[in-house]
Amino acid sequence: MAAEEDKKGTFAPMMESGVHAGFPSPAQDYINSFIDLNKELVRHPAATFFARVVGDSMVDADVNDGDVLVVDKSIEPKEGDMAVCFIDGEFALKYISFKNPSGVQSVKASKPGVSYDILRRQRIWLLPANEKYPPIEVTDSNDFTVWGVVTYVIKKVCTR
Repeated sequence: MAAEEDKKGTFAPMMESGVHAGFPSPAQDYINSFIDLNKELVRHPAATFFARVVGDSMVDADVNDGDVLVVDKSIEPKEGDMAVCFIDGEFALKYISFKNPSGVQSVKASKPGVSYDILRRQRIWLLPANEKYPPIEVTDSNDFTVWGVVTYVIKKVCTR
């Protein structure tokens, strides 16, 4: 079965039974439906874009140069999310962290009779997944925006 195209997208044959990493059963009918890649990968069409990875700062997360990212701008970034960020005129793919790289949250000093405020301010760190690169602390002096949270990474496995 070949992929079919219509006005809304491309549909490809889908093996609903899954692909086992062990010995497959020869008695199963393998292709029993079609998958719409747009529907599968894009939850919020108006807020989703694709981006190609350039560089090696996320290789330890198995995100490599040339991979394609599916990025959703409508998802609020949370601790540990992989995100496409814009910092000081450049795009960067990093993990988002609201803690210091040591894992200790920032705490505002209290005055007598005043309770602690857990976060002094929303400290944001951009963390690479490659020891060659240092974490980046986002400060008030940076021009910074989270463009979106990465929802999928599309990889080319066969290079022919």
